[in-house]
Amino acid sequence: MQQSQRAVDNHALAYAIDQANELGLPVVVCFGLTDRFPEANLRHFAFMLQGLRETGEALREMGVEFVLRTGNPPNVAQQLGLRAAMIVCDQGCLRIQRQWRSQLAENSERRVVQVESDVVVPVEAASNKEEYAAATLRPKIHRLLDRFLVPLAVREPKIQRPIGLDSIDWRSTEAILQTLDLDRTVPPVAGILGGHSRATARLADFLSLRLEGYADQRNDPAVDQQSGLSPYLHFGQISPLTIALKAMQMPRSEGTSAFLEELIVRRELACNFTEFNPNYDRFDGLPDWCRQTLQKHESDARPYLYEEPQLEAAQTHDPYWNAAMTEMKQTGKMHGYMRMYWGKKILEWTDDPKRAFEVALRLNNKYFLDGRDPNSFCGVAWCFGKHDRPWAERPIFGTVRYMNANGLRRKFDIDAYVRRVMAATLDL
Repeated sequence: MQQSQRAVDNHALAYAIDQANELGLPVVVCFGLTDRFPEANLRHFAFMLQGLRETGEALREMGVEFVLRTGNPPNVAQQLGLRAAMIVCDQGCLRIQRQWRSQLAENSERRVVQVESDVVVPVEAASNKEEYAAATLRPKIHRLLDRFLVPLAVREPKIQRPIGLDSIDWRSTEAILQTLDLDRTVPPVAGILGGHSRATARLADFLSLRLEGYADQRNDPAVDQQSGLSPYLHFGQISPLTIALKAMQMPRSEGTSAFLEELIVRRELACNFTEFNPNYDRFDGLPDWCRQTLQKHESDARPYLYEEPQLEAAQTHDPYWNAAMTEMKQTGKMHGYMRMYWGKKILEWTDDPKRAFEVALRLNNKYFLDGRDPNSFCGVAWCFGKHDRPWAERPIFGTVRYMNANGLRRKFDIDAYVRRVMAATLDL
């Protein structure tokens, strides 16, 4: 277990139980805990370990032994696999996740089977190449929804005896955190806890209170109309299949359609990006037209220039951008529309587009609970033109889409957003 950190609606776990039942063997779930995951810090690890504690309890109730060990994840799995009939692993779309699984498959003496469980339609079933935009991926996904958007039957292990393997006490979140060599400058977010139960409670709250108006109001930063599920999806603490099936049980509405579009098509477009673009986390991973137009305007005069420490401290002339940065730092999240504005302004206020990309991604991955996620990598790249089209040429941006504060004021009560952020951060 690494990407799909849950006991519910987990296709990899279901496959492992099926295989164990055929062989008359018990199931062991192992998690290799490494403090060397790129850019992960105390905020991320605290949230993840809160979720793993719940997962461990759920697995124990199922009769499945949960083993948590520190070390390089493929090495942990390989070592435990020496006593196993086979190894089943979940799938991840990031470079390091693919490297870990390849290393395990190459070095293990046992058969290794990878099972995808963190998208609705498996990435390579939907497409075998990097897609240009949502418009090209959408029909490919829709053709497969009848096959994959179906409930996963609950499995029960036939053999439920514990083996008694050595494990860290996964119930002791704080004690584990103290043993890890982490960046501790970014603290956990007060009031936002990890775990499947919190994810399902947040989902129920969203479906009952905010889904109906989601289509019309999801882009309004002054209105809290978003689901808040992205951190839980990032750590695999809830399945997108669970979410989609629950949403489909609600009365059909524009809100339901818009939400499923974001959850399935847009999210899986991001997975397609990180799966098939080897430079998904670099400026060089942008389409040619984006890089060319931005570099053409690289020497254009900027109205303001800020260094990364000023940006990180939310010390710009723009109160809306400062509020967004403050929201990110204090709460580990940011309204989706403001994430776009936030990234566009870093491009505008940095003297070099490549450096702007690096700064935006570094801050994104440091503070967001869902940083270092395909959606996050894709979101930053979108601010620089990825999955978009050329627009009218203008200074600095070239033909990359432009956003400004006047647009925020024209479309929304953006001052209400600032007040909401400031009130929320004062409560923390």
